Amino acid sequence: MSDAPSGTGRLYGVGLGPGDPELLTVKAARLIGTADVVAFHAARHGRSVARGIAAPYLREGQIEELLVYPVTTETTDHPGGYQGAIDEFYEAAAARLAAHLDAGRDVVVLAEGDPFFYGSYMHMHKRLAHRFPTEVVPGVTSVSGAAAAVGRPLVERDEVLTVLPGTLPAEELAEWLSTTDSAAVMKLGRTFPQVREAFDRAGVLDRALYVERATTDGQRTMPLSDVDPASVPYFSLALLPSPLTGELPVEERTAHEDATAGGVVVVGLGPGARYWTTPEAADALAGADVLIGYGPYLDRVPANPRQERYPSDNRVEAERAAHALELARSGRRVAVVSSGDPGVFAMAAAVLEVAGRPEFAGVPVRVVPGLTAAQAVASKVGAPLGHDFCVMSLSDVLKPWDVVVDRLRHAAAADLVIALYNPRSKHRPHQLGEAQKVLLETRSADTVVVLGRDVGGPEEQLTVTTLGGLDPETVDMRCLLIVGSSQTRVGPSGEVWTSRTYPG
Repeated sequence: MSDAPSGTGRLYGVGLGPGDPELLTVKAARLIGTADVVAFHAARHGRSVARGIAAPYLREGQIEELLVYPVTTETTDHPGGYQGAIDEFYEAAAARLAAHLDAGRDVVVLAEGDPFFYGSYMHMHKRLAHRFPTEVVPGVTSVSGAAAAVGRPLVERDEVLTVLPGTLPAEELAEWLSTTDSAAVMKLGRTFPQVREAFDRAGVLDRALYVERATTDGQRTMPLSDVDPASVPYFSLALLPSPLTGELPVEERTAHEDATAGGVVVVGLGPGARYWTTPEAADALAGADVLIGYGPYLDRVPANPRQERYPSDNRVEAERAAHALELARSGRRVAVVSSGDPGVFAMAAAVLEVAGRPEFAGVPVRVVPGLTAAQAVASKVGAPLGHDFCVMSLSDVLKPWDVVVDRLRHAAAADLVIALYNPRSKHRPHQLGEAQKVLLETRSADTVVVLGRDVGGPEEQLTVTTLGGLDPETVDMRCLLIVGSSQTRVGPSGEVWTSRTYPG
């Protein structure tokens, strides 16, 4: 606590427990619901595990401060390296929270598990607790949650429990493990191979357990020796339970009774960059036994020797869907991979259509959304999709060209921004030029056009031009076009937006 002036807000570091929202303390739930400001950390994908746990207790009208780490496991060009980037981030985050506290607002900083147990909150505490009234609310730790998940006591009588970070070298971890009765090793993910090696060196691998996402719907437990290193997320740990409690459980435990049942999940990877793949999509891919998709899209999924892969041509969607459903019917967990969003000119509709056949009755199909190419291209130049827009494909493989032309005329007449997928291929090089002429029947030649190629990929190119100045010869199937409306503008620095206010 500090001698802060009256009128300042109060800082709370609130522990959320290991994942199950019902494992929050009564005090934590009350403070989350009454706080003026709720702050939480996230990686660059922007999805906060902490906020997800606290969501049932949030209320309408609260200020939310999303604190996004500038770097997690990737490299950085910050002059101070990784530590310099992180220190700068913590200083900026603390300043943001201090502005609320100075204004008299109470701030709750959410922390998975316990705030002072390998928690990110402690970095705010060190920077702010001497300036403002501060209270820390403890939470159930991930170690306690994991022990409960496997139903094994950690320590009995006079035994010693040792908590270790998986980031230690294998030889140092092994030394600790060989001299303690019970242990919990945190921070797995990429460290898992050296952690497993340490348990083996210490001669205790045969009684070690693995717990993933303890107490959540995605909980998974098994002997540590059976774990596939490629499947280990950061939110997992290794347990060495008390040797006084007997043999390991033989069967894997899981929160889902149907975890081994077959099914199809149709997954959107996003448009290109790996950081545009959502955590939900990554989880679905990691949990699959089989991956099916167009070859170049499958190539974007990291290799895993546990999984089978079936790449195919881009024009055999129905056959691909049927293959996936047949494998799922036999009990396999199948992920059908799409670029962008699987429900936008992609595999979700094809799988659901084939799943309607009588022979596939009862095979579950789930769709995991992805960031669309239209959203990605728009974000790179500003906000051209800021008002009403439509999305069209110029491909006439599955619909007649006269239907495409008719829809283009109506969209142009309605003054909608138009995102054009599949604009031009080797088999139909003339159609984009024809579409351009159709649009120019009602649209000004000065209409803004954004051309994005390989957005999110290594050959990313963005061009802002006009409908009259567009050269169809510069366009291929790796491109997406956004044709602006009468209200689409280009700013002085090249930014493009469509006003949310329409004349009249």
